[in-house]
Amino acid sequence: MSIGEMLAATVPMARTLNLEFLETTAEKAVVALPDQGEYHNHVGGPHAGAIFTLGETASGTIVLGAFGDQLARAVPLAVRAEIAYRKLAMGTVTATATLGRPAVDVVAELDAGGRPEFPVSIEVRRGDGAVTAEMTVVWTLRPNG
Repeated sequence: MSIGEMLAATVPMARTLNLEFLETTAEKAVVALPDQGEYHNHVGGPHAGAIFTLGETASGTIVLGAFGDQLARAVPLAVRAEIAYRKLAMGTVTATATLGRPAVDVVAELDAGGRPEFPVSIEVRRGDGAVTAEMTVVWTLRPNG
């Protein structure tokens, strides 16, 4: 099962919004929110809450891509998030997430007994390539037990 399939199967909100997992690697995650009228706002584009969910889901996708091999000993959890809506989003929007800290450094901190935190940066773009939102989600790997 791919990371996208796993998230769609285990995260009800990803299924609710019909998110599409276009790329899921340890280096980059790309997730799309199709244009769906039931999730529009008052100006006809995707609702801010749907865009936030898209970005947060893209961040979780790269976290699983980068740290999926650590799940037996640690649980990834979002700690905090910040979003800036830059331009009007219309139509299908795509979120691209990248790690803000080398994965090897995060794992080394976990190996040393810490509870590492690391940022994930997300850009949300509409079909013409314009950035409609920028987001940062800070994650942690909470050791089990």
